[in-house]
Amino acid sequence: MTRVVIAPDSFKGTITAAEAAAGLADGWREVEPAADIVLRPMADGGEGTVAAFATVVPDAQWMPVTVDGPAGAPVETSWLLLPSTTDAPGGTGVVDIASTSGIELLDGLRPGDADTTGFGQAIAAALDHGVSRLILGIGSSASTDGGTGLLTALGARFLDADGEPVARGARGLADIVTAELGALRGAPDVRVLTDVTNPLTGPRGAAAVFGPQKGLTAPEDIARVDDALAHLAVLLPVDPELPGTGAAGGTGAALVRWGGVLAPGAAEVAALIDLVGAVRGADVVITGEGSYDGQSGDGKVPSFLAALAAEAGARPLLAAGRIAEDADTSLFAEAVSLTALAGSTTAALTDPARWLRVAGAALARTR
Repeated sequence: MTRVVIAPDSFKGTITAAEAAAGLADGWREVEPAADIVLRPMADGGEGTVAAFATVVPDAQWMPVTVDGPAGAPVETSWLLLPSTTDAPGGTGVVDIASTSGIELLDGLRPGDADTTGFGQAIAAALDHGVSRLILGIGSSASTDGGTGLLTALGARFLDADGEPVARGARGLADIVTAELGALRGAPDVRVLTDVTNPLTGPRGAAAVFGPQKGLTAPEDIARVDDALAHLAVLLPVDPELPGTGAAGGTGAALVRWGGVLAPGAAEVAALIDLVGAVRGADVVITGEGSYDGQSGDGKVPSFLAALAAEAGARPLLAAGRIAEDADTSLFAEAVSLTALAGSTTAALTDPARWLRVAGAALARTR
């Protein structure tokens, strides 16, 4: 009997990690009904991070909260309360930027105005509840505001030359003259999960690398925001060269200033759901994500799972929504694309659950 561990990331904007894992499992069972299948939906700090914890942590509780979304409109969302432990007697709050200030919450990109206020409001709600620890996922963000919205929701004030609060989002960054941090709420034990190591500024910084994904495309605008982030680093202060400070449009830097510790998202989630224990003794490990491309080999869920499978002597397999031309699939014994199986991107996106079942069956037949 084959032992199969299925641990995909979410397929961003189309299907959750838990649903993707279930689809792959159903497909595998069509070929091998007796297989011993273990589901461990994964995340790396982005979309699906909270859900990954909810799936595997007994007695975890969803805590509803209404926040200002990235466009300023109210968003009904939740953070997750994990049970009390000896080192976290008040419990642990898990909050992600994707469900509070994430890009998937926008109808259209807002490069100047989107901000992280909602993320900060959800964190504040967890603090009000009395949590002793926070786990914060900062992937899939919508803005390049340097985390100023987040810090404002936690008590900071960012003022212009007239002593007035600056505009939200990247638009207001260049006007900041004073950062008042005296009323900033105290931070408990804070772990910040990120899947990138980019610094805050420069050619690999938040504005240059991730700004275009959020609609910041004009070279002069990228340069202006990069300069503003460099000035913000001086005001906070925080080292703009610290790896990970450029994550989530500079939110990584803001959280470091608040007292958070940046950590590789995939590894942290894996530890908390005991993925190593699940993979031990497995014959096959299946992972996946929506778009497997040239960036997927740098700390993302698929590359992390491939390495884990290799260490355990298991056969690593990949199912992705699409596999880009620049993607390195050499980490996997087999790799299948939902787009290729469905015949088009549109077909794959229309019914991802169906094509994940097909992918699961296809991978099972490669044994």
